[in-house]
Amino acid sequence: MTKTLPSRRTMLMTMGSTLALSACGGYTIETGRPLGSDLDEGNFGEPTRQNIGVQNGDINYAAILGERFAAEVPTTINFAFNSAELDATARNVLTQQAHFIRHFPEARFSVFGHTDAVGSRGYNHRLGLRRARAAVNFLVSQGVNRHRLQALVSLGETQPIVATEMEERRNRRTVTEVTGFVETSDLLLDGRYAEVVYRTYRTPSGGGGGA
Repeated sequence: MTKTLPSRRTMLMTMGSTLALSACGGYTIETGRPLGSDLDEGNFGEPTRQNIGVQNGDINYAAILGERFAAEVPTTINFAFNSAELDATARNVLTQQAHFIRHFPEARFSVFGHTDAVGSRGYNHRLGLRRARAAVNFLVSQGVNRHRLQALVSLGETQPIVATEMEERRNRRTVTEVTGFVETSDLLLDGRYAEVVYRTYRTPSGGGGGA
């Protein structure tokens, strides 16, 4: 008995049905992976989701940028006992901070000064402010607009990292944080969240009894 070969039209229809079935549920028959997953860089759809969230108020952009700042740049510098002088390590950290801050001109930053518990509360409050001013002055010297450094805050000895009444270098510090936006910035969010948050940042190479 002679077999009848299928027509070209029948073959095309069969192939089309097979492809349609393979796409059911959004999966490819070859890999079993979701369609479009080959475009996933590890966080599929995240930029779009974040952008929508920022625009409708579900996501705080300042908080997200603050998390990125803390992840990419050291936020803390430390000081010698009873000193507001910046050593080489502190200047290197502040240089990195300034590079990041210049890269995000729509954001405001605050610098918080701290001391350890040695000395009076009043003296330590003033010393914490001197430390914050030293950090801010260095950031300004690195090209950061002073108006973007929203606040100089001294917390004195009230928020120690290490709870001790003794000298403790880790408590003698300033911390830089993202705290808001520059109201007059021409880069305020207008649907360009992904462009702003995911822009490339590169770390530069090389580099009185108070507490």
